[in-house]
Amino acid sequence: MSGKKSLWSDLHKSLFEKNSLILTVGVLVTVSIGGIVEIAPLFYLDSTIEEVDGMRPYTPLEQLGRDIYIREGCYNCHSQMVRPLRDEVERYGHYSLAAESMYDHPFQWGSKRTGPDLARVGGKYSDEWHRDHMRRPQSVVPESIMPAYGFLETSELAFDNVEANLRALRTVGVPYDDTMLASAVSDIETQLDPFADDYDGFQARYPGAVMREFDGNPDQVTELDALIAYLQVLGTMVDFSTYEAEADENLR
Repeated sequence: MSGKKSLWSDLHKSLFEKNSLILTVGVLVTVSIGGIVEIAPLFYLDSTIEEVDGMRPYTPLEQLGRDIYIREGCYNCHSQMVRPLRDEVERYGHYSLAAESMYDHPFQWGSKRTGPDLARVGGKYSDEWHRDHMRRPQSVVPESIMPAYGFLETSELAFDNVEANLRALRTVGVPYDDTMLASAVSDIETQLDPFADDYDGFQARYPGAVMREFDGNPDQVTELDALIAYLQVLGTMVDFSTYEAEADENLR
């Protein structure tokens, strides 16, 4: 065995290390093989993301809330990706699925966590908790170093251009249809009113979407309405009890 290692070492030194042209060709061949292995499957796979029941595009209000989340730099301290590690799953819940980010442009996986991961924050806290948290984070999490975002509660939400926003997202693959685009502006107010006339139409467009007054102020549509609507939907679209059963079945 030692003789074979010595022979290979001598060959490597004489052939590759002393001849830059051969070394370059060897590197190119190696990189090409690796590239083909990674790229070739994409030519015959319809999608690299598995289909998961429950996933839908964000409502106009949730999408605007996501835009505010990005605008305020929340991704700098909070990730949205639960890794398939025991400690993460025990703390945050089921590991994140690729399908959960399929309509995110850009995705919010993040690279570090100063605060907790938010991939499963939807429904974990009440709207009142989120309002207090934005006004003064230390009132609900004493050790928090997060700054206050109380101004969101009095900032009127600008949504006149939400149709154009959804239309742009449609060009990159988010399946907003013509009805969704035409109803985009009215759907903002519809989601904030569970007794709205277009309740059935809204639910048909966005199945399971929560409809209620998020910021506690029915007299004004605020940026806090949108942000809380977005936070409350994170991690809630997929029924993980069903998904886990299907995954277990596929492993057998």
